Amino acid sequence: MAPQYSPMKVEFINPFVTAAVTVFRTMLMCELTRGQIQLKEHSQPDHEISGVIGLSGRAVGTVVLSISREVAISATEAMLGERPDGLNADVVDAIGEVTNMIGGSAKAELEQFAMTLSLPNVISGKNHTVAFPSGATPISIPFTCEWGSVCLDVGLCEVMEPVPT
Repeated sequence: MAPQYSPMKVEFINPFVTAAVTVFRTMLMCELTRGQIQLKEHSQPDHEISGVIGLSGRAVGTVVLSISREVAISATEAMLGERPDGLNADVVDAIGEVTNMIGGSAKAELEQFAMTLSLPNVISGKNHTVAFPSGATPISIPFTCEWGSVCLDVGLCEVMEPVPT
C-alpha cells in the first residue's frame, strides 16, 4: 500500500525560515529580510543557482535554496575570503555547504519526524527545474539582502500511517 501524506503545515516551514536567517547572519554576516510567503506554482526556482536537499523519514520532501548569481558569489567570498570570478566549483561547494547548514539546523527543530537529509545537490543555469514529491505543494519564501535576492522553497509532507483494512 502506498503511503498517504498529510498537507504541509506551517510548523514544517518555520524551522527552515529561522535556519536560513540564522545561517546567513552567523556564517555570512549578512541579514536576510523575509518577503511575502506564497504557494509555489511551478517547478522552476526563482534564481540561477539552487542548493537542493531531500528529506525522508516520517516527513518527506525537498528544500531548495535558490539564490541569484551575485548572492552566490558574495556568499562564497564571505566564506573563503576571496571573491570568485563567476559560478565556479568554489561557489558550488559554498552554496552546497550553506544549504546543508540550513537543512541540518531545520532538521533539529523537526526532530519528532525522525528525518534524514540527503547530501545537497547544487544546480546552476537559467530555467532549471526541481521536482517536489507528489502531494507536496511547495511554499516559496522570498528574502532580500544587501547582495540581492534569495528564495527558499519548502515542499514537505508528513507521512501518515496506513489505516488497517
